[in-house]
Amino acid sequence: MRDTKYTVAIHILVMLATSPRDLNSDDLAASVGTNASYIRKVMALLKDRGIIASQRGKSGTRLLKRPEDLSLLEIYQAVNGDEVEIFQIHQNPNPDCPVGRNIKQAVFPFLDEAERQLKTALAKDSLADVIDRLKQVAEETNASSTTD
Repeated sequence: MRDTKYTVAIHILVMLATSPRDLNSDDLAASVGTNASYIRKVMALLKDRGIIASQRGKSGTRLLKRPEDLSLLEIYQAVNGDEVEIFQIHQNPNPDCPVGRNIKQAVFPFLDEAERQLKTALAKDSLADVIDRLKQVAEETNASSTTD
C-alpha cells in the first residue's frame, strides 16, 4: 500500500485555506474519507513544521502561512522529511554478482536526476496553485454537467 500522507496533507491544507469556518479533525476526515486519528497524525506533522496551529480543547485548526507562500515541496518535506527520496535500492544485492555489485552506481544517477527534477517542480508550485486548479476543475465539472 502506498503512503498517502502527502496528498492527505494537501487536502487538509486546501480545506483549511478555503473554509469559511474553523475545521476540526472530524470535519477534515469526512472530506478526506478516512478516520480522524489519521488526520490528527498528519496534522501533527504539519504543526511541527509551523504550517498549521491548533489548540488543545479548542475546536478548529488554522493555517499559519498564506497559500501562495507554501510550496508543495515544503508540504512534502513536512510529512516525509527533508530529503525527497522516492527511489531506494533493494537491501541486499549480491556483491558476488556483477549486476548486484554495481546496480546502485548504474541506476542511481538516473534516479537522482528524477528526484532532483521532482524537487524543483514541487518547489515551483504552491498551495495557492492547487486551490486555483481546484476551482478551475470545479468550474469545468459544473459547466459540463449543465450541458449534458
